[in-house]
Formats: sequence, C-alpha cells, structure tokens
Amino acid sequence: MMMAEIWSLGGSLQIATIVFLWKILENYFSGHLRRSIISYGTKLASLVSPYIYIKFPEFVGDSEEYVGVKRSDAYAAIETYLSGKSSREAKYLKAIDVKDSSQPVQLSMDENEGVTDEFEGIKLSWVAKKEYTITQQSFSFNPQMDEKRYYELTFHKSHRDFVNGTYINHVIQKGKAITVSNRQRKLYTNNPSQSWERYRARKWSHATFEHPKTFDTLAMESKKKLEIVNDLENFSKGKDYHKKIGKAWKRGYLLYGPPGTGKSSMIAAMANHLEYDIYDLELTTVKNNTELRKLLIETTGKSIIVIEDIDCSLDLTGQRKKEKKKAKDEEANNPITKMTKGEEDSDSKVTLSGLLNFTDGLWSAIGGEKIFVFTTNYVERLDPALIRRGRMDMYIELSYCGFEAFKVLAKNYLDIDSHPLFATIGHLLEETNITPAEVAEKLMPKCMNEDAETCLKKLIEALETAKDEAKMKAEEEARLKVETEEKEKQEDALEDVKVDGSLAKVKENCVGVVKDNGATA
Repeated sequence: MMMAEIWSLGGSLQIATIVFLWKILENYFSGHLRRSIISYGTKLASLVSPYIYIKFPEFVGDSEEYVGVKRSDAYAAIETYLSGKSSREAKYLKAIDVKDSSQPVQLSMDENEGVTDEFEGIKLSWVAKKEYTITQQSFSFNPQMDEKRYYELTFHKSHRDFVNGTYINHVIQKGKAITVSNRQRKLYTNNPSQSWERYRARKWSHATFEHPKTFDTLAMESKKKLEIVNDLENFSKGKDYHKKIGKAWKRGYLLYGPPGTGKSSMIAAMANHLEYDIYDLELTTVKNNTELRKLLIETTGKSIIVIEDIDCSLDLTGQRKKEKKKAKDEEANNPITKMTKGEEDSDSKVTLSGLLNFTDGLWSAIGGEKIFVFTTNYVERLDPALIRRGRMDMYIELSYCGFEAFKVLAKNYLDIDSHPLFATIGHLLEETNITPAEVAEKLMPKCMNEDAETCLKKLIEALETAKDEAKMKAEEEARLKVETEEKEKQEDALEDVKVDGSLAKVKENCVGVVKDNGATA
C-alpha cells in the first residue's frame, strides 16, 4: 500500500472516530455535562499538544453585547493581510465590499477555510472560524442565534515569543499598509464653522481625488523633478529618523512663481506619487485660531495640507504692523466695489501667530506624516517668519517654460519626442517668457484635422507674437523712463528758476528798503 493511501486511510479513521464520539456525547450526555467534558478534554489535549492557538475576534467589547460593538482593527488588518494568500490558496472564498477602497471587492476565506503563512522561516496556520451563541431576548419566547466570526492562529509553542513580539505586529502593520495603499484617496475642503453644529455635520467635505497628473507628465526640468521626488521619498520613509531626532514627522514646501506655471499640478503630482490625501484649506472661512486648530485635529496622516495663494488668503503680512487706515472716500468703503476688486472684507481673525502654530507648533505633530504646502505668485509679499527655513523645508520655484519642459508637454499632448521645428521653438523659448499653461494650450489639438506640425506652428506664432509684444513693452517702458527723467529734470530746472526768482525779489526788496531808509534819513 502506498504511503499516501495509508495517510488517507488514517485520516478517514480519525474523522470517523471523532464523529462517533461526538454522537455519543450528543445523545447520552446533558448539555451541561457535555460542555464540561469538552472543556476538560480541550485542557487535556492542550497539555499533550505542542501547538498554541490565538483567537482574534471580529468585534471587541462585552461578549454579551456583541451586536453593534466596534469592529476590531486587528481583525480587519488580518483579513486584509490574508486576502492575497486566500485568493491564491483557499478553495472557498467570500467577496467583501470595502468602503472607500479602490478595489471593488476584497476576497477572504470562508468559514473553516485555512491558509499557511511563512515568515522568517517559521510556518504558521490561519483558519477563519465562526461560533454560535444563543441569546434570549426580553419579552420573546424565540431565542436568537448570534454568529461570532474570528481568525485562529496556530503555531508551535517554541515560537511563542517570536509570534507575540514580532509576527503579530508584522501582520497588523502590513495589513494596515495594504489598506492604505488600496484606499480611495480624497480631496477635502473645510466647511464653514457655522455648519459644524448641525446633526452629523463634518468639518471637512470631500470628493474622490482623481487628478491624473504625475511627475512623468509634469512640465519641469528632469534634474529638478528628481530632486523633489527624492526629497518626498526620503520623507515618507523617515518615521524612525524623525522620532530619533525628536522632530515631528512633517515637511513644508513653498511653491512660488507666476500664474500658470504649474503649482496646482505639482501638488497633484506629489499626492499621486506618495498616495496621500489632499486637504485644501480655505483660510478666509476660518474665523479664528481655535477653529484652525480644530480643523488640523480632524486631518489624518498621509496627507498634504494646502493653502493656495497664501498672500491673498488673509492680510497675514500686516499682522506685525499697525492696522491699515480705513479709506475715507465712499468708493473705498463700498462693499460692491471692494468685491469687484477682490478686496472684500473677511470676518476671519486668524493671526500670523496662529498660522505659525498650525504649521510648526505642538498641534502640527498630531497624526504624523503630513506635508504642508503654501503657494504664492508673489513670494516677496509674505512675512519672512512664515516661510523661514525649517518651517518651509524646501523652496520650489515654478518659472516660465523652458525647452526641457516644452519637450515633456510635446510628449504629453502630441506624443512626439522630436521634430524639425523643435530647434526654432528652443531659440524662441530662450528669448520669451511664456508659461507652461500657455504652451499646453497651443499644443492641444482643437480638432481632428490638426496634426503635430500644425500645433507646433501655432506655438511658434504665439512665441513670436509674445516676443514682439515683450519688445514693444520694453521699448515703451524705456520711452516712459526717458520721458519721466526729462520731466523730472524740467521740474528741477523750473524749481531752480523759481528759487532764483525768489532770491532776486528778496534782493530787490532789500535794496528798496535800504533806499527808503536812506531817503528817510
């Protein structure tokens, strides 16, 4: 008889024996006595068995009130960790809907199904199980059957310390990491504080973040992109390092440059590269520093907190100076006129000090793994304390389109790496200031008949027009400068003439007085 057949026969005999003994217990022993026999039998088996069993229930809390109790984070992490192995090894699976996940369903083991895991040379067994308990409801003659699911981990007792100290932590951390990587990332914006007190109201509203921008499609010099990517990756892997040096696990970036140079695209690329959520903070809706801290507390780790156009959000540059004098004329006080000019009043009392504490104070360390990004078109308008080194760890200037950035855009929009017109465009870009947004607009085909050459010629025409306009503007500025200087010279000469005339009159008056005095004498 073959060895496999012997093992098969032995296994069948064991199963038959277990079924026979269970039938005897069920038919000839009362429920209380049966439970006692099973309990003592389990204890006796544990004395002989070299294995240890750990139970991870689905819910945590009082076993008598299992329904509605919080779901165990450990159970959820284990389920996610075992999902990959289950889909490859288990025969009986169940599909689970996962909320806010990029994956439509997650496959997990069905009840009484098991898989084997190997970690650092040690083999361990996982089994998905379910137990039933009878609960007697008040004012009801029909008892209800509660299902309690759990995972059971089995391993040799010689590995007890390793499993308790290393393996379980590895499983839970790995499961959480998989959950984060599979999650559906979100774009948040803060709600006005007057709506926070409503039923089930939240401080942040969100939408699914689906921006496609990546560093591969970002119009920027490759050397500069590589520097930013390396900095981001070092930060994302720097949890232990930040803890070692006693610094909060956060980083600050200042994006500055003319409008249309890709500041928002940079933020999207950063979020996609790190797989972070984005919190777009609108400061003008925040009433005071207390509300600002409450918003910060509600943010999560692995997120980018963005304040765009910070020089326009609030009058933060004037917090250290005296308040500006109120305009006296009606036009300055007219709210419609001020709104037209983008100078509407804000009820916000957020101070520079409050914002500094938000980004670099004790509260900024809550949640960990956060990136603060400020954007501005006019970096010179910002208070130096807001953007000092250490608070903003990296300054990223996004300037006008260069030739390397143009080639990225040509690849994105026209799917070409080279063309005879590239040389002409390269020379024009060196002589003209044009933003990547303007270049992209010219490269995007407007109809199906426009090919790459047509779009490139449109760009050349736009560059030549911009060059001529810049030349005319420079000439006009030079002419105005000369006229201003000439006018100032004429005013100075006229002032000298007035002074000379005044002196002549004074001398004449003095002579007249002397003559009069002489005649009187």
